[in-house]
Amino acid sequence: MMRVVDAREVWRREDEGFSPWLVKNLDLLDEILGTKLELIGREKPVGPFFADLLCVNKKNNNSLVVIENQLGLRDHDHLGKLLTYAAGLQATTVISRMHAQTAVSQPTRFKS
Repeated sequence: MMRVVDAREVWRREDEGFSPWLVKNLDLLDEILGTKLELIGREKPVGPFFADLLCVNKKNNNSLVVIENQLGLRDHDHLGKLLTYAAGLQATTVISRMHAQTAVSQPTRFKS
């Protein structure tokens, strides 16, 4: 059985919780988006900022993909950083976590 919960109940912090989980589960994102993502790195520097994840999409001519995780509310600051990451890293695709809810099974089981 699946239920929707606030993502912050599962992951307290995006950098120490959600991002590492997503790295281990990029195949789930691939399934949803029809991509084949391969991680290049975490916390990639772009000027004074750090992009959460930088990936290459093997299904799209090895194009670069920036993933920005935000468990809280979206704001102009995060949008500006996302655009900075995309431009600074020459990414053709950006993925941003927009909602602080997620579906979990009972009991919660994720790849570790």
